Amino acid sequence: MAFNFGATSGTSGTAAATAAPAGGFGGFGTTSTTAGSAFSFSAPTNTGATALGGLFSQPTQAPAQSNQLINTASALSAPTLLGDERDAILAKWNQLQAFWGTGKGYFNNNIPPVEFTQENPFCRFKAVGYSCMPNNKDEDGLVVLVFNKKETDIRSQQQQLVESLHKVLGGNQALTVNVEGIKTLPDDQTEVVIYVVERSPNGTSRRVPATTLYAHFEQTNIKTQLQQLGVTLSMTRTELSPAQIKQLLQNPPAGVDPIIWEQAKVDNPDSEKLIPVPMVGFKELLRRLKVQDQMTKQHQTRLDIISEDISELQKNQTTTMAKIAQYKRKLMDLSHRTLQVLIKQEIQRKSGYAIQADEEQLRVQLDTIQCELNAPTQFKGRLNELMSQIRMQNHFGAVKSEERYYIDADLLREIKQHLKQQQEGLSHLISIIKDDLEDIKLVEHGLNETIHIRGGVFS
Repeated sequence: MAFNFGATSGTSGTAAATAAPAGGFGGFGTTSTTAGSAFSFSAPTNTGATALGGLFSQPTQAPAQSNQLINTASALSAPTLLGDERDAILAKWNQLQAFWGTGKGYFNNNIPPVEFTQENPFCRFKAVGYSCMPNNKDEDGLVVLVFNKKETDIRSQQQQLVESLHKVLGGNQALTVNVEGIKTLPDDQTEVVIYVVERSPNGTSRRVPATTLYAHFEQTNIKTQLQQLGVTLSMTRTELSPAQIKQLLQNPPAGVDPIIWEQAKVDNPDSEKLIPVPMVGFKELLRRLKVQDQMTKQHQTRLDIISEDISELQKNQTTTMAKIAQYKRKLMDLSHRTLQVLIKQEIQRKSGYAIQADEEQLRVQLDTIQCELNAPTQFKGRLNELMSQIRMQNHFGAVKSEERYYIDADLLREIKQHLKQQQEGLSHLISIIKDDLEDIKLVEHGLNETIHIRGGVFS
């Protein structure tokens, strides 16, 4: 693959390490520094090709490429390996391998076979996606380190990680390692963004440029120490210059059809922020799918947090509004009480004094206002008219509301029948009660006569 822009974290850069050791995470703080010279950022470093990792440097081996293309064409169209009709079958097999992007194409006994990779122009499993271009300056000094560890392990031993990276930098007291951010990646990997601050003897400080720090991490002995810490990938997080972007867009990656590449540039939804990225093979597609799924989960988690914050703010707002209304009522009550106290105090203070001119003038004004309010043709009449209109509207509203409800005729008939039965039952019950009352009176009368007769006998 010609370039790997927008790797796992969606930033530009180049891989620094390939394989992590099988050791545990406890390697933090135990790495020994074997560098022979001190680490210095003062010397200028030509990091143009190093930082870009050869993304924009095109090979100049034109004859070799021409021979490779000729051999590929011979393997796919006219192999001469067997010298009979079986060469046609071999050509179809080579075509199938080229379409799949794997295998070897034999075409001549005297020439080595052609190695088919997914970068060959005949591979069918290719697509073009888009990655976000970073907007960080080289002066920001951001370098991405991808660890083959889980995020929980990184966060739990973040201080040990910082100390180990400081030892990798030579243990210089003028350098301070800072963690900019930690993000989870698929396949139990974690992206850690760091930057290094260098303090000068006069008290000033500056961030070490990203390309300088990356060049130091690319040294063989430093790379070995980073691998012992579990680093599988390192890259700079710096923006591309307009010239680099132009060169990248003008030169299609190896194995990508120029027509497809031009169409991808036309279909770019945001050419200012996104850049086309080739996806070759199912592994690359699966990797991007995992990254997208991981990012979707992070966005959903952030949305859930925002939703919870909004709900909490709404509850706080409701509570605050209730308290404000309560305080307003309390303020109105206190204002009335204060006014009553002031009135009583003013009455006591003016007790025994004659009415002054301004008080008399105020009394006359109040009497005038009262007369205007009580005048039939003035405000009182208008208020009475408004009150009558309000009553009429309420009456019409009540009438309309009553007219909206009606009872079905069959239902009304059933209700009448039920009420009639209830009335008959009540009438029958009343007649029974009356009969019982008459019987009770008759019994009482008989008891009274018996008592009277017995009293006469005993007397």
